[in-house]
Amino acid sequence: MLSVKALFTEYPNERGETVKAAQDVSFDVPEGKLFTLLGPSGCGKTTTLRSIAGLERPRSGEISIGERVVYSSGRNIFVAPNRRNFGMVFQSYAIWPHMSVFKNAAFPLEVASARVNRAEIDRKVMRVLGTVGLDHLASREATKLSGGQQQRLALARALTMEPKLLLLDEPLSNLDAKLRERMRFELKRLQRELRLTTVYVTHDQGEALALSHEIAVMNEGRIVQIGAPRDIYERPHNRFVADFVGSANFLEATVIGRDDRADIYQVQTAIGNLLAFAVEPLKPGDGVVISLRPEDTQLSAHRPDTLNAFEGVVEAKLFLGEFIEFQIKLGDMLMLARVHPSFSPQVGTKVYIGMNPEKCVAIPDDARHRKA
Repeated sequence: MLSVKALFTEYPNERGETVKAAQDVSFDVPEGKLFTLLGPSGCGKTTTLRSIAGLERPRSGEISIGERVVYSSGRNIFVAPNRRNFGMVFQSYAIWPHMSVFKNAAFPLEVASARVNRAEIDRKVMRVLGTVGLDHLASREATKLSGGQQQRLALARALTMEPKLLLLDEPLSNLDAKLRERMRFELKRLQRELRLTTVYVTHDQGEALALSHEIAVMNEGRIVQIGAPRDIYERPHNRFVADFVGSANFLEATVIGRDDRADIYQVQTAIGNLLAFAVEPLKPGDGVVISLRPEDTQLSAHRPDTLNAFEGVVEAKLFLGEFIEFQIKLGDMLMLARVHPSFSPQVGTKVYIGMNPEKCVAIPDDARHRKA
């Protein structure tokens, strides 16, 4: 439904230097799906969203929604933001403090170029307020709402126009941790039930993994990987994605050769030889980085029956309720492991760490390739 092709957006900063905010950004969002732009501050995700909304004019590229082109540098097309029929919810919510809940939600319809009669406005607003669970607060002053209620009101205001596309820019970042967690479920429910085609911007990996049908990870203005949440987390294509989305242990390694199993390779590391999975084909001598999630490590008091088993010593541990986080010293390096509290060896105790080859992901080591 939404198609973004070869989008370049640049602007001058306060020193007059050119900031390359979006560089060759391309992706498609099918109808009814939630697509997330995920990345650190300054990576270009909000600039990309604002370009889709029409609040930024890109240098080049094309943006279309269905058959309708809203921006094209090649065809000199630029549709004004108010004519795109996109709903947008900002980080600040931008609630009108002098209006009631009902008036806030009705405002887009009251100022729309296409006239909507009073009865139709009332019907649409109350239906949307009911959807987000605010119909019983229609007459309340907007300033007397809680943070979560204000977030839902901002969403309701965007929905009253029945937008073809919903754009969400860090909508949960101003909420406290527990409320943010509840609102994730609420947003996911609304998006699925209403089948809203949505582009969501966040720097929060948990949010992206919980809400998205598909995620584009951005860094320095470019998309570095697009995939389903599980693929992004379990099969990162590069070290940046592995490091930014969740936490990971990294081991520098050199490929020895291919194992009998498809996509499994034997590699040499500082802690010894091990077997690892690779997304792309590798050849002997290739430099790679092994990424292993802390929760995919298997700690035990006795050597496990697996090829990837190493002896280590508990350097430190943290009790975090649902799991214990350990630092395990293996030779000269520390490995992070997360295990169930039922296994709790003391600091200084000898333990064995097992690593499933399918969970040891071999990523091409770009830094070593550049040096070569």
